Amino acid sequence: MDKTDILKKAQEWTKAPFDEATRMEVQRLIDQEDWAQLTDRFYKNLAFGTGGMRGIMGAGINRMNKYTYGKATQGLAKYLKQSFPNKPLQVAIGYDCRHNSDTFAKLVADVFTANGIKVFLFSDMRPTPELSFAVRYLKCDAGIVLTASHNPPEYNGYKVYWNDGGQIVPPEDKEIIAEVNALQFDEILFTANPDLLTYINTDIDEAFWAASINNGTFNSTKGRDQLKIVFTSLHGTSIKLIPEALKRAGYTDVHIVEEQRVPDGDFPTVASPNPEEPAALKMAIQLAEEIKADIVIGTDPDSDRIGIAVRNTADQMQLLNGNQTMCMMDDFLLKKWKEEGRLNGNQFIGSTIVSTDLVQIIAASYDVETKIGLTGFKWIAKMIREAEGKQEFIGGGEESFGYMVGDFNRDKDAVTATLLACEIATTAKAKGSSFYRELLELYVKYGYYKEHLIAIVKKGIEGADQIKQMMKDLRKKPLISIDGSPVTWLYDYQTSLATNLQTGATKPIKVPQSNVLIYHTEDGTKVAARPSGTEPKIKFYFSVNTPLDSIEEVDMVDRKLMQKIERIILEMKL
Repeated sequence: MDKTDILKKAQEWTKAPFDEATRMEVQRLIDQEDWAQLTDRFYKNLAFGTGGMRGIMGAGINRMNKYTYGKATQGLAKYLKQSFPNKPLQVAIGYDCRHNSDTFAKLVADVFTANGIKVFLFSDMRPTPELSFAVRYLKCDAGIVLTASHNPPEYNGYKVYWNDGGQIVPPEDKEIIAEVNALQFDEILFTANPDLLTYINTDIDEAFWAASINNGTFNSTKGRDQLKIVFTSLHGTSIKLIPEALKRAGYTDVHIVEEQRVPDGDFPTVASPNPEEPAALKMAIQLAEEIKADIVIGTDPDSDRIGIAVRNTADQMQLLNGNQTMCMMDDFLLKKWKEEGRLNGNQFIGSTIVSTDLVQIIAASYDVETKIGLTGFKWIAKMIREAEGKQEFIGGGEESFGYMVGDFNRDKDAVTATLLACEIATTAKAKGSSFYRELLELYVKYGYYKEHLIAIVKKGIEGADQIKQMMKDLRKKPLISIDGSPVTWLYDYQTSLATNLQTGATKPIKVPQSNVLIYHTEDGTKVAARPSGTEPKIKFYFSVNTPLDSIEEVDMVDRKLMQKIERIILEMKL
């Protein structure tokens, strides 16, 4: 897109229907001939990715602002009326701790009520999973969360949920986007009907706490008051629910990182409020070492991702990755369901194409199916919706530190996952073991699986082009071998075709199309490449494995597998 096109789009934002502040902001960029800013703000429309619509706040079509929020909401309102004709419509809205989230949430509520749709709006910030729960609890037709998850402070976002409590998936997502794109900004109805707005708060909290405790704890467990827990909300929304959830479940020895207790959209004590990043949990781990805690729990700003650190064999706090946490939670739930006689062949767990294959091996040992979907919990929610009345969902997760226990809500849920993590730790401690030792026992039983992630940031229009070219090159010149092991299958989720690179045989991929490539080798190595759906990144996922004969050999085997991953990274010139 050349400067003429960019300028034309920008100039549209210097006149009606845009307000004076928006006009001045864009006009200032035009006067300053700030082409870098103008280009980034106007070269594309914000799109829905794996976690909804996210972007930097500011004026422009590639920014989060009054008009992009309003247009998305107006389009959704129109789509809801088409989908549920002659029905009184209801929508639930939640928001997180980010700058302007409360203001934007009220604006979104106003657009819905202006369109004759009843709105249940949380009176204060709440965790994202509680919104998913509220959609089902209040029998709403849709739900919205204003959040940018773990993105930097300048971001905000917009997640859309359907009436099952799960995020929108095909065909609803594309149909809603088509309605949004067909609108002009002057078609947005901003004049609210206050009679259609109801604020919600403690009643939903009470119901969510009860459901979370019911799904995340088991009556046979004792000794919860003996588990020493360090918790940090990383300045986010989980402070609203998790401390009380732990208290009600019987966990009394809980220590909160006070410097990170107060919700703050600037996230002042961390470079990134993402529990996937070890630095984010540094203060919590320091506190855990000082007081000799058993477990550290940290959540992202909207409380859907969970980071866990536990004591390793050297009695030091060690951060688990999302795959390790998922394997432990899957195994624990499956074990409990088996002990309670609830497994009858009609259950399943959920996972994703870039997560560890170990979850499938664990589930198979209990004769339970693993359903595999694309990255993002909306696909696990879709599995549950399609299986309703036929199969029961036990639990499921993905490598990016998300887990969902049961189907009472339909998104990753750090509140209930926190209870489950503490239940696993309590159960292990009661029998003289530990969370970490139980993980190592899984590795001895099924094999040691090690995963690693590289995320390469490529910002702006040039970065987007570079990411496209990287994926194009990987398709044009596929890897024939990885670290000396021949590639057997290449799964191309964009073409929905898997190809055996040794024989030329092909087979269809039975999940929706997505821009993902996954290599499988003879020695069990898996390498995946995927552009992020919510950030300007391309991600590379590495998974290697080998037998583990005893717990005593774990450090040696871990080093060996990490060296293998490092060789692969060098080989791929990443």
